[in-house]
Amino acid sequence: MTSPVSLRLASSFRNRMILIFFMIIIVPFLWFAYYAHIKAIEGISDANMNASINYLQQSRGNFESYLENLNDQVNGLIGNKQLQALLSAPAPANAATEDAFTLNLVSLIYQKTSSIDAFRIHVYPIDPAKYKDYMSTIGEPERVQDEPWFRRSLNTVSPTWRLSMPEKGNFERPLLTYIKRFSGLYDQVPRGIIATDLSEDQLKRFFSPSGSMSGQKVLLLDEKGTVLYDSHANEWTGSPFPAQRFIGQGEGSGGGAQGSETVMIDGIQYFATYVRMDSYPWAIASLTPLKELTGTIAEINRLLVIFLVIYLLCCIGVVLYITAYFTQPIARLVRYMRRLEAGNLHQLIPASSRQDEVGWLYRGYGSLIRRIEGLIEEASRAERQKKELEFQVLSHQINPHFLYNTLESIRWKAENHGRSEISEMVSALGNLLRLSLNQGKEITTLGREIEQVKAYVQIEQARMGRTIRILYAVDAELKDVPFLRLLLQPLVENAIQHSIRDNFEQGKILLSARREGDELVVDLIDNGGGIPADVIEKLGQNADPNGRSAEGARGVGLRNVNDRLKLYFGDGSKLRIETSPEGTRILLRHPILKEGELRPAK
Repeated sequence: MTSPVSLRLASSFRNRMILIFFMIIIVPFLWFAYYAHIKAIEGISDANMNASINYLQQSRGNFESYLENLNDQVNGLIGNKQLQALLSAPAPANAATEDAFTLNLVSLIYQKTSSIDAFRIHVYPIDPAKYKDYMSTIGEPERVQDEPWFRRSLNTVSPTWRLSMPEKGNFERPLLTYIKRFSGLYDQVPRGIIATDLSEDQLKRFFSPSGSMSGQKVLLLDEKGTVLYDSHANEWTGSPFPAQRFIGQGEGSGGGAQGSETVMIDGIQYFATYVRMDSYPWAIASLTPLKELTGTIAEINRLLVIFLVIYLLCCIGVVLYITAYFTQPIARLVRYMRRLEAGNLHQLIPASSRQDEVGWLYRGYGSLIRRIEGLIEEASRAERQKKELEFQVLSHQINPHFLYNTLESIRWKAENHGRSEISEMVSALGNLLRLSLNQGKEITTLGREIEQVKAYVQIEQARMGRTIRILYAVDAELKDVPFLRLLLQPLVENAIQHSIRDNFEQGKILLSARREGDELVVDLIDNGGGIPADVIEKLGQNADPNGRSAEGARGVGLRNVNDRLKLYFGDGSKLRIETSPEGTRILLRHPILKEGELRPAK
């Protein structure tokens, strides 16, 4: 809920001026600075992304060409007839033949190693356990066929890859091994497996950072997101990519052929770009610390903050000047106006020699006070004259009690002469006059309105010499409910004159009242011939400014009641009329006045 203090602050002209000044000068400046910063970051990121992707695409092309050449070189070794002959012969039966086999195969591999661009080459027979001397010579366990990578290679004709992490006594760097099963030249019988090791030196030729950014690293990722090579001293080699998610990771990550995004690793934000390889389910990624890209932007931001502080101080100075020279005088003038609202006309307004709008306001306000004082004095004189004229008019007016007393005398004399019908008619007329005048008040009660209707009906019956059959269905507790005067009698008059006049023997009128929520609902129902459609249609038209009804004599009572209801209570309380040749129903909704509102006359 908004407090009164905050409302006063928001309504202050001075505070509004400060707020407007802040909104139109400082906020746009801050927004522009933020927008420029974001766009600068985006521009640097886009430039770095384009450069990185171009570099990665070049590395991908070189690496895939190298792998194709490596595959051709391995195929050349596989097609060597001596190798095929050694591995197609039966396993050595004795130590002599095994030594000869080992010497021949090791010599052959040594000769061919220089023609294959790799760190090391191992050739494994299909059943290594039968070549214990050879396996011992090349430094491999004789049960190598039990290892998962060996079994996987035996079961597929496609080349596979294996990442070997360093172990004690072996090569102290990770090795990426290209493994391929091969068969005979003229048959499909498996002969052996060739494992070609790629060391860090081979991979560094294709995946080295450009050197222009400190902390940049290039990674080779497999389809599961495992790092196969890390240019930064193999820091992450053999481990999953350390970010929770990277769009270039794996085949199922949803990434495209290339892209970029920002990743957080160990509290450091990196700008990462990647490209996927065409022939292998791998991705090459480049990671650059974001602070290396935005270092210049950070320096610009520091200068911007300094400039902004100076700018704010200047703005505060301008605001203080505007406050002291413009808003403070206006605030003093507002205090003088509030004193004037409280009725203090005898206040001294200081003279202002300023020639701007503020000076004109002070001089105009002083002139206004003097003019108000003159008008009040003039109004007092006019009020005194009005009271004197009203007294003169009242002295010549007929006292309503004189008229009531005169009618009562006529009724008394009529009774003395045995003219009871004249007596009753005069009594009803007096009652009707008393209830209609209602002491000059607009609010009466529902009970008094019903009495007025009954007096009117009594006069009409006496005047026409016919009985008017009218029923009243009003609860006793509703008779004291406040009600706008002269609403029901015109409606009953309309029903008598225009609905049942031609058929008094069969004509009936029902007047009922009930309470619905905060409203009093009155129904007037007759079984006459109905109201013409043009009369009902013209009820919604504006009244004639000269007081004449738009439809002539018919419907004048309806229109007057409808207009008064709308005038006092709004369109929601206007009459609802349902009419047909079988009769008419008029529904009137009258709000129930709340406590403290104008009470009806007694």
